[in-house]
Amino acid sequence: MAKNLVIVESPAKAKTIEKFLGKDYKVASSFGHIADLPAKELGVDVEKDFEPKYIVSSDKKDLVKKLKKMAADSDMVWLASDEDREGEAIAWHLAEQLDLKKENTKRIVFNAITKSAVQHAIDNPRTIDYDLVNAQQARRVLDRIVGYEISPILWRKVKGGASAGRVQSVAVRLIVEREDEIQNFDSENFFRVDADFATESGQLVKAKLPSNLKSLKDAQNFLDLNKGATFHVDDLTKKPAKKSPAPPFTTSTLQQEASRKLFFNVSRTMQLAQRLYEAGLITYMRTDSVNLSKEAKSGAREEVVKAYGDDYHKERNYKGKSKGAQEAHEAIRPTNFAMHSAGADRDQIRLYELIWKRAIASQMSDAQLERTNVSIAANTHDKKFTASGEIVKFDGFLKVYLESTDDEDLEQQGLLPALKVNQALVNRKITATERFTRPPYRYTEASLVKQLEELGIGRPSTYAPTITTIQNRKYIEKGQSEGVEREYVQLSLAKDKVSQKKLTEKTGSDKNKLIPTDVGRVVNNFLVEHFGSILDYNFTAKVEESFDNIAEGKEEWTDMMDHFYKSFHPKVKDVAENAEREVGERVLGTHPESGKPVSVRLGRFGAMAQIGTVEDEDKPEFASLLPTQNLNTITLEEALELFKLPRTLGEYNGYPVEVNQGRYGPYIKFNEKTFVSLEKDDDPMSITFERAAELIQAKEKADAPIYVYEDQPVTKGVGRFGPYIKWAGMFISVNKKYDFDNLSNQDIETLIKDKIQKEKDKLIVDWEEEGIRIEKARWGRHNVIKGKTKVELSKDIDPLSITLEKAKELIEKKSPKKKATRKKSTAKKKTTTKKGASKK
Repeated sequence: MAKNLVIVESPAKAKTIEKFLGKDYKVASSFGHIADLPAKELGVDVEKDFEPKYIVSSDKKDLVKKLKKMAADSDMVWLASDEDREGEAIAWHLAEQLDLKKENTKRIVFNAITKSAVQHAIDNPRTIDYDLVNAQQARRVLDRIVGYEISPILWRKVKGGASAGRVQSVAVRLIVEREDEIQNFDSENFFRVDADFATESGQLVKAKLPSNLKSLKDAQNFLDLNKGATFHVDDLTKKPAKKSPAPPFTTSTLQQEASRKLFFNVSRTMQLAQRLYEAGLITYMRTDSVNLSKEAKSGAREEVVKAYGDDYHKERNYKGKSKGAQEAHEAIRPTNFAMHSAGADRDQIRLYELIWKRAIASQMSDAQLERTNVSIAANTHDKKFTASGEIVKFDGFLKVYLESTDDEDLEQQGLLPALKVNQALVNRKITATERFTRPPYRYTEASLVKQLEELGIGRPSTYAPTITTIQNRKYIEKGQSEGVEREYVQLSLAKDKVSQKKLTEKTGSDKNKLIPTDVGRVVNNFLVEHFGSILDYNFTAKVEESFDNIAEGKEEWTDMMDHFYKSFHPKVKDVAENAEREVGERVLGTHPESGKPVSVRLGRFGAMAQIGTVEDEDKPEFASLLPTQNLNTITLEEALELFKLPRTLGEYNGYPVEVNQGRYGPYIKFNEKTFVSLEKDDDPMSITFERAAELIQAKEKADAPIYVYEDQPVTKGVGRFGPYIKWAGMFISVNKKYDFDNLSNQDIETLIKDKIQKEKDKLIVDWEEEGIRIEKARWGRHNVIKGKTKVELSKDIDPLSITLEKAKELIEKKSPKKKATRKKSTAKKKTTTKKGASKK
């Protein structure tokens, strides 16, 4: 066994590091956290200073046993998890669970996986930083308490399965409030005036009127004033200007820029950055610092001078604006500036190049510009047109990189021809175009990250999981609409004649923008009403500041938790006892024939419309809302249309064809057992029989057997876990080595035979007449199975020697145990806890 054991979180990281260390070092992976709070209980003793109960999950027990043996056989154990708070907590859990001794345990950190960085860490070990551990404990425990105490209230008062989270719920609130702003926004029209002028030599000068005109009449009158007018350059100024590069990337700015430039979502960006880091190509990707080390600045200078020359280099030091930024850390940068391109696949290469360009540009000279502003006057009125242009005298950092912007209206300034004061200009055309004031933009993933950072909510490691969580919980979804057509008016003056035409444009696109769902909106409204302090932006930011103080040793984490819990828990009890059920109900009006109230609300299976109330003599009527409708905007007329479903469209092959709306969206029903989902552009209220027949035929074609094996048909499809074929009741996954669209008969037979053999290999014992069998499970375990009941055998039971009676006994015990567990779920449990982090 090697004298030194190095433990990291990731097997990919382990593989890279092992290349740098000699034969005296063995590198192993913990595969992330080895211990955490239990999944099915609070796991925090609030009566004993919020003592957490950390356990090793069943899937990590064999790994921990293996690591413990490796540690016992080594002279020195090096804990090399990441340098952030979570990494420090992982190192602490390893020390605790592996029973490591202080004298032969060292903690090392490095912000890049390079030979020099790893060797420097080995030469400069430290001990576990318990302040960082406690900051992570505070976050984990506070978030567990918030989620564990509020979520059951949501199940009873809003919707089963709903849940709350300290940061996630605030993110949802931001999106809901932005959507409210958009829906309450009253757009106003105005007219923007643009003009094309030309010099005597025919060179074009594009100009505009600085102030907009309020109405069509004002626009008409202004264009009339320009009939027969002469124009000249009234004023001209030239000023030198400069543009400076943006600082190197932090986690937040990388996520934003990768979204704008590469169209990656936040999670994708972090996955790719993680792989680049583990391959030793970039520094640590979870950071809020914009600092560069001396080594980095030296490497950047060498590469800039080599590639572009001395004039292009300028050493810069940046200071971050992020609250709680750890300036001792570095920004995200390449580990080797001489490597302009790197990565294992196309997306990694693109992200690496973005990081390289941003980092190298941050150490380059300013771009030197000359800005020209021109004022153009007419002899028939006193309003003046303006034109501006920009020329680059020295490109500096622009040779490599220019930061993107969220401002969709930003116009790039072009070049202007040589002009002088009093120079005559010819009017080619003046247009007055109707424009409309815009509501605030919906958040994208990138702009939501920016807003969370500006409010001081969350930290680099939380942005991606927060956005993923609120989408997985169906509180937020990405818009699909490309927008709707809108008419606008344009007036044009050319050759002293004014013409008018109507044009159309797309507006209101929400493609890939974050939009609250009905569930998200109702949950948010309940939380804001009853737990406003938890969802308060200032409170959430102050909690993050407390975590920072704990990390710096300025505050005790248990004191912070005690202060929070004293006001939080009584509020939870009060809401649980006294709050009314929240279903987001809106009364739209009354039914024109029955006079009964028509309302919409959140039901068990989603948003629905209702005619009547439970107090009526007759039962209320219900109809599910369409996927394109929501509780907040649906009208009475639209709701009444829903009750016209199901619609009978005609007959197909002698069977009636109906369209209806169901739990999973609109569908076509045919021959009592065939159901075909409508596609997203199909409207169930207007779909024709011809279109329905097309969908039925496509379904029949897709369901038709592609092969017959041993007298049983083989069909194929795409499900939740990817492409598959179905044969004899078995679903068989088709992996990437096969061409799914062009499976050969040989491919199909191979897939089926492999599946049959795999099932045989799993089977240990089969009491076919009793419907009981024993199969291999994961991690060397075995399961006794009967129908849907599955019991995992403990390691002390030999699956080959178990009797049928014993198997039956285990199956029979399973159901009562489940019921007992449910009864006890709300009772206070006695737990064995490990002490929190303490300085040893």
